[in-house]
Amino acid sequence: MFLSNEELMAYGLPDGKSDLAGRSKALLAHQQATWPLLQKGAATLGDVMVRTIQMDGYEMKLQFNPGRIVSSSAKVDARSIAERTCFLCLEHLPIEQKGVIAGNGEFSHDMLDTANPDNYVVLVNPFPIFPKHFTIPHRSHVPQRIRESFPAMLDISKSMGSRYSLFYNGPRCGASAPDHLHFQAGNFGFMSIETSWPELVELHGEWIRKTEAVKIAGVDDGLRTCIVLQSASAQVVSDQFDRVYNQFESLNDEIHPGQTMEEPMVNVISSYRDEAWTVIIFLRRKHRPHQFFAEGDDKILFSPASVDFGGVCITPVEADFNRIDRDLLVDMFGQLSIESTHLKAVLDALR
Repeated sequence: MFLSNEELMAYGLPDGKSDLAGRSKALLAHQQATWPLLQKGAATLGDVMVRTIQMDGYEMKLQFNPGRIVSSSAKVDARSIAERTCFLCLEHLPIEQKGVIAGNGEFSHDMLDTANPDNYVVLVNPFPIFPKHFTIPHRSHVPQRIRESFPAMLDISKSMGSRYSLFYNGPRCGASAPDHLHFQAGNFGFMSIETSWPELVELHGEWIRKTEAVKIAGVDDGLRTCIVLQSASAQVVSDQFDRVYNQFESLNDEIHPGQTMEEPMVNVISSYRDEAWTVIIFLRRKHRPHQFFAEGDDKILFSPASVDFGGVCITPVEADFNRIDRDLLVDMFGQLSIESTHLKAVLDALR
């Protein structure tokens, strides 16, 4: 199922070049030419409708994308997961689906190591949101966890280059396969927060640290609560991410009294541009708004993950696309994001 560099050369990989960004681009060209399911999924992008909702100094986009209904409505309870076949395990992939190995192009000897990029596979997502949309699962069937896998996320972000961003959806934060560790990647700039976060900090946030070594900021813009980390050092970003993780985890009993969580509820976006990483961490308290579970006219099929928090809200049902307005966005995101007091507690630990 893995394409060699020789095979990828027929789809645009330059001779003698084997960087992950180039191999991924050639992989996409191969799959677009040979995989009917992807051709069908990509064709739906030409029919999506988009409209913009003005917020306080920033914009949120709505995308009507019926091809995403399976992901948006995915049952992620333990019983449903146990009863279905994992669609990210390599042995269960469709025969037409091909991939390339991330990292150095060969699997690591330790097949359970989640920090090593050599244990991840780049696949093309057949139900795209982005013009170029990849899924990057771990080679082994291990649970969706970010703490141990975060170094791999940084490494793969750098290897994918400035044209792409990686993102991670927590097991209760929009991941449709919470039982199998994976990232996704898509075109940089598709999510507005990737370019607008500095303005959001000035309008709705604060700088916690702003030095040559690292920049740290917190934002509460009325919809989302997030923390931004930026540094040219992977170790610095990892250290600060650990601090965010630890402090947020310590608040679990306040945010989720009586519940045991697999990990703190986060969505994470990582990009590498101008020789530095920018990591945006959305802090959450709930998986889906109550409208998702409502009946009749009150039901809205809205299950936000990283892309939605990043500024593009995916609605697979046209009636929901037409109905959602600013007030509904504020209501639904307000149910999911942590309260300002909890954001302050995390930021205080970073000062």
